[in-house]
Amino acid sequence: MPLRELASVRLVASFGAGGVLYLTPMVFHQAEFSASAVGLGLALAALAGTVGRFISGGLLDQGRSCGMPILLAALSGLIGDSCLLGAQELQGYIVGQLFLGLAGGLYWPAAELAVPLCSAPVPSARGYALARSADACGVAAGTLCGSLLAAAGLLRGVYWVDIAAIGALTALLLQRPLPRALKNQDTGAEAIPLGRWLPGLLPMLGLAVVATAIPALMQSALPLDLVRGGLQRDAQPESLSALLIGLQLGLLMLIQWPIGQRLAKRPVGSGLQLSLICFSGGTLLLAGSALSEHGVGLVAIALILVAVGEAAFLPTATEAVVELSPKGHGGLAMALFSQCFALSAFAAPLLAGVLLDGDGHGVTVWLLTACCCGLSLLFIGPIQRRSLRRS
Repeated sequence: MPLRELASVRLVASFGAGGVLYLTPMVFHQAEFSASAVGLGLALAALAGTVGRFISGGLLDQGRSCGMPILLAALSGLIGDSCLLGAQELQGYIVGQLFLGLAGGLYWPAAELAVPLCSAPVPSARGYALARSADACGVAAGTLCGSLLAAAGLLRGVYWVDIAAIGALTALLLQRPLPRALKNQDTGAEAIPLGRWLPGLLPMLGLAVVATAIPALMQSALPLDLVRGGLQRDAQPESLSALLIGLQLGLLMLIQWPIGQRLAKRPVGSGLQLSLICFSGGTLLLAGSALSEHGVGLVAIALILVAVGEAAFLPTATEAVVELSPKGHGGLAMALFSQCFALSAFAAPLLAGVLLDGDGHGVTVWLLTACCCGLSLLFIGPIQRRSLRRS
């Protein structure tokens, strides 16, 4: 079944990326980089991802195979891992992050657009639930592997794990190529000008910028907040911090499929609302954790809420983009949606790094994030109404 083969591709890719995405801040914290320097590298990676997303979307709307941008991503990721393996200075770190960001930008529009192409006759909402479950499983396993490497004093080994995963991913794609994306002439529909369908997508894109900042902060601000400590919360060992993040990702792996399946039967607004409420509550608890000597317990509860929010948001948001965009423009729509990840991944680590360095704790970061998530509930009404009109 093509959908299962795609899930295998995403599982392998996510396994390699898991440790790199979530543990790179700890790697360069060990190298005595400041939070601002770490955030700068992550922000520049997001900027490179912006370029990669438009390249990927353009290739897809030309009717190219969904596997082509992913293979280009594999090559870029290999170069990035090689740079970060030996980087001790800011220049090497920045170059490695730029290549990893480009890899992510090339990968995501193709991996997302391949889901409805591989799902038929299964509804695409269920296909996204399975694909996101594979992502969650791979990221959790990769991060837990990274936590074991951290405990053994071999934290940079996460880049070797990613290199091995890139090799396996390339072999899978060469053995079982992914389908080609649809062009306008393939659908039998007239080309629709961007100005006619983009305005209806803007509320979803605005909400996505806020919601996708949560994974970016989990990858950048949270590891640094844990190892540096809060106002009353003690600094945590790097191995324990990695384990906490790994356990949260493990929980996401367990709940992604049942939550995604349940929400696939409901309007997209239900999943988006649940995700924003969970994100707001989780980040409020993260802010509160800095005020207690036993704040690690609050961090654990917060990460449970964040996991539920991610499980609700990721498949629902992608399905919403599919519903709100016309056929034949899926590549560009997914590229624009993926740009929300890039924009939040650019801004959130930079802002968080500055606030962490200035305050010495993460209270302000998490309170601002909670407020933004709460205000984003206002986007859900317009998204739901337009989705129902198109269905």
